[in-house]
Amino acid sequence: MISATRTRSAVDGMQFQTSCFACGSDNPRGLQLKFRVDPDGTAMASLVLGSEWEGPRGIVHGGIVTTLLDEAMAKAVAATGCKTMTAELRVRFRQYAETGERLQVRGWVVRRRTRLIETEALLVATDGSERAHAWAKFLVVVKPQP
Repeated sequence: MISATRTRSAVDGMQFQTSCFACGSDNPRGLQLKFRVDPDGTAMASLVLGSEWEGPRGIVHGGIVTTLLDEAMAKAVAATGCKTMTAELRVRFRQYAETGERLQVRGWVVRRRTRLIETEALLVATDGSERAHAWAKFLVVVKPQP
């Protein structure tokens, strides 16, 4: 059993659960993405997905593509020091991503309001062609007062 309370330093000293489906290093069934955050705040990861992540034969499942985009945006938001949750997510699929294809996912913050952070993300192939584009709003989590 994977402990949900263990954490690791994943991006510039931020702590994440090692059991996370997208980035958890201790989750053998997860994607185990390794993100870095550039000085401009863009979160980025490179990856190659195998056949275990396909929907139709040879094509990465759309839900996995959506997860990649959501995670990249979440890492960009986390780099700002805010604790948030995805409040709204929209994905436009431009071209399918093939299994075995080298991909890069990038996410960045577009605008910050008091409790809402707007983001974008791209999934691209090594030739720069876009596979999917996402837009999301993250809600800053505030603990309810007793």
